[in-house]
Amino acid sequence: MSKILSRRDLDFLLYEWLDVEALTERERFAEHSRETFDAFLDVSAQIAERDFAPHNRRNDLEEPAFDGVRANVIPEVAAALKVFNETGLISGTMDASLGGLQLPAVVARACFLWFQAANIATSSYPLLTMANAHLLTTYGTPEQVARFVQPMVDGRFTGTMCLSEPQAGSSLSDVLTRAAKAEDGSYRITGSKMWISGGDHELSETIVHLVLARVAGAPPGVKSLSLFIVPKHHVAEDGTVGERNGVALAGLNHKMGWRGTTNAVLSFDDATGYLVGEEGKGLAYMFHMMNEARIGVGAGAVALGYTGYLHALDYARERLQGRPVAAKDPAAPPVAIVDHPDVRRMLLSSKAYVEGGLGLILYAAKLLDEPSQENDLLLDVLTPIVKAWPSQWCRLANDHAIQIHGGYGYTREYPVEQFYRDNRLNSIHEGTDGIQALDLLGRKAVMRGGAGLTLLLDRIRATASASDLGAPVLAACDRVAATTARLWQDGNPTVALANATAYLDAVGHLVVAWIWLSQAAAAGDKPGDFYDGKRLAARYFITHELPRIGPLLDLLDSRDTLLVDLDPAWLG
Repeated sequence: MSKILSRRDLDFLLYEWLDVEALTERERFAEHSRETFDAFLDVSAQIAERDFAPHNRRNDLEEPAFDGVRANVIPEVAAALKVFNETGLISGTMDASLGGLQLPAVVARACFLWFQAANIATSSYPLLTMANAHLLTTYGTPEQVARFVQPMVDGRFTGTMCLSEPQAGSSLSDVLTRAAKAEDGSYRITGSKMWISGGDHELSETIVHLVLARVAGAPPGVKSLSLFIVPKHHVAEDGTVGERNGVALAGLNHKMGWRGTTNAVLSFDDATGYLVGEEGKGLAYMFHMMNEARIGVGAGAVALGYTGYLHALDYARERLQGRPVAAKDPAAPPVAIVDHPDVRRMLLSSKAYVEGGLGLILYAAKLLDEPSQENDLLLDVLTPIVKAWPSQWCRLANDHAIQIHGGYGYTREYPVEQFYRDNRLNSIHEGTDGIQALDLLGRKAVMRGGAGLTLLLDRIRATASASDLGAPVLAACDRVAATTARLWQDGNPTVALANATAYLDAVGHLVVAWIWLSQAAAAGDKPGDFYDGKRLAARYFITHELPRIGPLLDLLDSRDTLLVDLDPAWLG
């Protein structure tokens, strides 16, 4: 059995729970069938095992190096990306007119999870390229799509997004990069960008940077930012790559995880850029890529947690140590550590986190395949949860994996310590947990008069009402609704948002409880260890995990403002 992901679980979630085969009845997916879906899942698993997983450790130990001009990465990365590009998955969900496969988003997401679990660093290059290309196909001109997107689809170019700056991380209103319009209609971009994943390398002919900048004369604030295509090299209208374009690598950041992904400080010195859409609407456009990347980050967190869990499960079944507490004979043979109750606790909780998180990711992806006003609204509400919940709780599965390995867990003899370090980054990537919390409580829960939250709670209630395990979930829905109203009763955002992270934690756990009720319903009374495991994990999550939200909601109900009121001087 693979220790990267569980194909059996993916099949259950895709076909028995989400019924993705029914998507082939839609015109967009009519050329597909379960056979084509399975073929892409098969080839993804094969390439992940053969071309991505083997260099995951080397990627971590031999970080990209800056030689003063360029960033150099180990050769296995380019080789793996070449194989990946040959599958066509880089354009998996795109229109056939662009050479895309028109795969459902849920199937494409399931395929890509294999690569993220096998090698999160190498998989980050196509992850960002796909999100970049999707933004440009939505907001770019036909000429921009032909010039920059088609080469990305063909595997010639890669893509990034450039938001943060040395003085402005998540605070985009403080962006200083400037854009001056030139006589030929292009713009000259000047400034510095930092923390740019995939920002420089020699893995492609050029890199298409999507850069947030402020046009000369535009007022301060995020609403006056514009978005520009700024390629690393000049690109002719026919896609031919020319000389460098005033984009220089100023240095590399070295992170605790994802070490095989170049993370760049970029200097833009009078670089030629091309406006995407209209001036002043850059952040709105960029959110298209950011939201896709947020779901991708959540998926990466699930993938890393899942592979950590599978490694821990395999180790616990093979590692012999200790004896049952009731054993009287000290000479009795040791038992596998999976027989010890505390190890079982960590394994079961990890299973609940990663299989619940996987369900959450795939459910969100399927909403994209069935667009409607309701589904679009629901995805808006779920996106901060999809990003943040796996980044916290699937990372806990990685923590458990280290603990289960004992002393070996924090050595480099086993990969679980790397999985943990890699996953730790996901609580920061594409907006910290705190930013997701503010987004959920400050925007998504109250937008359109709370219609999105009401829709989410109604769907949860519908599932819970039909489940023997549903009573605690129904009660939690009522509490979340009441708490949200209480927080905003006087419209004071300072008070309402003082404990936004507690709100994100509570609603996230409620959503995953719903995912587990839904999975349990799909398992029904089918016989076998797999289905027994699904029913057990659902019962565990409802009885052991869901009660965590009670104290969180108690805190929120109190409208406590300790964190707002404290004087930073008191912190020492």
